[in-house]
Amino acid sequence: MPTRKATTAPARRKEGRPAQVLSLRALNRALLERQLLLRRSKMPVLEAVEHLVGLQAQAPNAPYYGLWTRLQGFRQEELSTLLIDKHVVRLVLMRGTLHLVTGRDARMLRTLVQPLLERVLKTGSSYSKKLVGMDLKALVAAGRAHVEAEPLTYTELGEKLAERWPDREPTALAQAIRLLAPLVQVPPRGVWGVGGLARCTTVDAWLGQPLDAAPSVDEMVLRYLAAFGPASVMDVQAWSGLTRLSEVVERLRPDLRTFRDEQGRELFDLPGAPRPDADTPAPVRFLPEFDNLLLSHADRTRVISDEDRKRTITPNGQVPGSLLVDGLFRGTWRLQQGKGTATLLIEPFKRLSAPEREEVTAEGERLLTFAAADASKRDIQFSRAK
Repeated sequence: MPTRKATTAPARRKEGRPAQVLSLRALNRALLERQLLLRRSKMPVLEAVEHLVGLQAQAPNAPYYGLWTRLQGFRQEELSTLLIDKHVVRLVLMRGTLHLVTGRDARMLRTLVQPLLERVLKTGSSYSKKLVGMDLKALVAAGRAHVEAEPLTYTELGEKLAERWPDREPTALAQAIRLLAPLVQVPPRGVWGVGGLARCTTVDAWLGQPLDAAPSVDEMVLRYLAAFGPASVMDVQAWSGLTRLSEVVERLRPDLRTFRDEQGRELFDLPGAPRPDADTPAPVRFLPEFDNLLLSHADRTRVISDEDRKRTITPNGQVPGSLLVDGLFRGTWRLQQGKGTATLLIEPFKRLSAPEREEVTAEGERLLTFAAADASKRDIQFSRAK
């Protein structure tokens, strides 16, 4: 496992100096730099996963595309091997969504987000009413025993739990375990080209180590800033799903730099973190479904306009693959594969200039080579700009 680098420096800001205002474009370039999107990085795959504090993984292949667009020469088998060898795992974490993280981060982050997941079960889940009056401690103990005996799908787990609680809905029982117990999805789920049903066991059983008993929320916030800053307290809370983080940021304030955005909001950052010039060129990038770049700030206009965001994210929370041009969201994409064929379908939200279309096409061809190397026929199709 890589050695985690220090994320703070003992620099302190002089009192009384007015905070520098960062333009939207400057925030965009800082974010792209932290997210390894201004140029493909030579960072090793495991180190990149840790630097990014994980990748969204609701779609099984999304982490592969996310790393391909960020790393030089990334090959699918690199991540598949890490998954099979238990160096990375897939589990529910920030915002109550599925992430792929290092094993070490799974043990640290799962403990920190547990209050969020309990809140989701109680107030944000359609199953909460079906669990009223249950002894949740007994339910979790029974669920853990089942999945630690053998990895199970949620359907199988619900059926086994219903043998003990026959008056309860099996799906509600399984979903309670999903949120209250630290379950990881085991391979072959998430392995490129293999797939398979989502079968789960506990972090403890899979990694052979328990969750961190006293993880540092300070470290979590600092690592967020390293990967997504400069950012406001509300941004950190939007990314993590946790609340009351202003107290944490205030505790860290002496060792952070402060800025303002164009609306006057206070932003925090690590003293030595990169903040490129706002005019730094940004290449075309294809981001996968649910990419954290689009989901990790309360104010996401540094990457996508509020109008485009409303048009892109579906009512049931689906986030399609996104096209970045000059560092900004410009449309969506999806891959359509058949027998021996692969077509990249690109839907621009704004008209692309001739040079932009040429750059998008070139990057699209690289994407097709990565995703469908065996296809005898590969094609790129653009729809009309909306």
